[in-house]
Amino acid sequence: MKQLKLVFFSIFAFFFVFAMLMLRPFGSPQRTSMDHYIIENSQKEAACNNVVSAVVFDYRGFDTLGESTVLFAAVSGVFLLFRRK
Repeated sequence: MKQLKLVFFSIFAFFFVFAMLMLRPFGSPQRTSMDHYIIENSQKEAACNNVVSAVVFDYRGFDTLGESTVLFAAVSGVFLLFRRK
């Protein structure tokens, strides 16, 4: 049993160290062409000075609507679960 735990821990540690080595250095973002496009054109296309708001509400509007729906369903379920009878 101890050997099995040691094997699983070794595999986990290997993947953890591998994932840490694959991270970019802190403070050096790797921007893509989409990032440059959104930064340059968000004010013209979305009529919004805040790039984050433009991305959340205009470029990814349906995604935000879906996340809001899931959050509303979860909160409603919790209220139904803990209501008083």
